Formats: sequence, C-alpha cells, structure tokens
Amino acid sequence: MSARQLHLMLLLRPGGYHRAAWRAPGSPVDRATTLEPYLKLARAAEDTRFDAVFMADAVSLYADPWDHLDQPLEPLTVLSALAPLTRAIGLVATVSTTYYEPCNLARLLASLDHLSGGRAGRNVVTTAGPRSAGNFGAAPHLDHAVRYRRAAEFVAVLRTLWDSWDDDAAVVDRAAGELTRASRIHPADHPADHHGAFFDVTGPLNVPRPPQGHPARPRRAARAASL
Repeated sequence: MSARQLHLMLLLRPGGYHRAAWRAPGSPVDRATTLEPYLKLARAAEDTRFDAVFMADAVSLYADPWDHLDQPLEPLTVLSALAPLTRAIGLVATVSTTYYEPCNLARLLASLDHLSGGRAGRNVVTTAGPRSAGNFGAAPHLDHAVRYRRAAEFVAVLRTLWDSWDDDAAVVDRAAGELTRASRIHPADHPADHHGAFFDVTGPLNVPRPPQGHPARPRRAARAASL
C-alpha cells in the first residue's frame, strides 16, 4: 500500500478564524494593515515545514461587520512583500476569474512567481457573492453556469499567456548584445492570440515565462490550517 502524503497550508488571517479570536489578548488584528503579522505567521509556517501559506480574498465587504477587518489587504500585494522575506514556502492567493482580466492576472501571478523564485500559487474562484458586482460597474453578477464557463476560458488564457515566452526567450548576452530572442516570444498570430466566448487577448505577455511555467494550483488534498 502506498503511503499518503499530507500537505498543509496556513491561512494568513491576523484576526483568527473563529469570530471571537480577535478579542484574545495580544491578537494582532489591530495591525492587520501592516506586514508584521503576516510575516510572523508565514515564518512560523515555514519553520514548521508547512507547504504553503494562503490568503483568501473577496472584492467587496461582507454583510457581517465581523468580517470587515478579518483580512483587509489585497493578497497578491502581501505575498509579493513576503516573497523576499521567506525562503521556501509556497505563496498562494485566491483570485477571481469574474473580477479580474486574464492579462492583468497573468502578469501579477508571473511577477509573484519570479519574485519568489517559483513559489507562487493560485486558488481560482468565480466569486459567489452578488454584492461584488456593484464595485465593477452596472452589469449584474453573472449566474453560476456563466461564471464557470468564463472561468474555464479564463484559465486557458492564463496558460496561453504564460506560454507565450519560451523558457529560453530571455538571453541577456552582453557580449553578443542580445537581450531577448524575439523568435522565442510568440507574436500575435501564435496561439497566444485568443478569441473566445468571453475574452479577446492578443498576447504575448510582457512578463517573461514564470519559473514554474504555470504558477501552481494547490491540490485538492491540501488542507488549510490556522494558528
């Protein structure tokens, strides 16, 4: 019988996961808009050999006031700040395929992957709550089936954009005067030129191919934990 492997992620939430945790003496919830509590949690997770730290996300306030300061910072910004201050732990963010555009998110995740030396991860969601729609214009929140069709195409575009730079496209040969190899950065008539039901994206991406190729998608078997 083969052994099963347990993967652990720590949820970075300075106010704690229980709705009364923030009231505990010493709770860092009053510093939740600073880097310090996130860094402390990330280093504790790394020191105890967790696989990754994880930041959930929402693009609007919840109805319950308890949630208003549970995690008040944007995850990709925080994880990018943690990248040079940690060594080996994965850095995973929730990202919404309904309220991002593929090119924008491809650049952000590729940048985090470069800054962390190949430790970026993505938890792709479609954003269930209809309250978010009002922050992005007058269009109503998409229904469930449409959101998931959009998400499938969105992820396909992400992968295509990340693949628009070959691994050897960045040359940086000072003696030869060759910075990049243009033939390895695919022009608009390559499959990076995407025209689908939801997105029209010409590519190529203006960020070199991420170290992982495609920033990781955590396995379903991974278990999130909180301290």
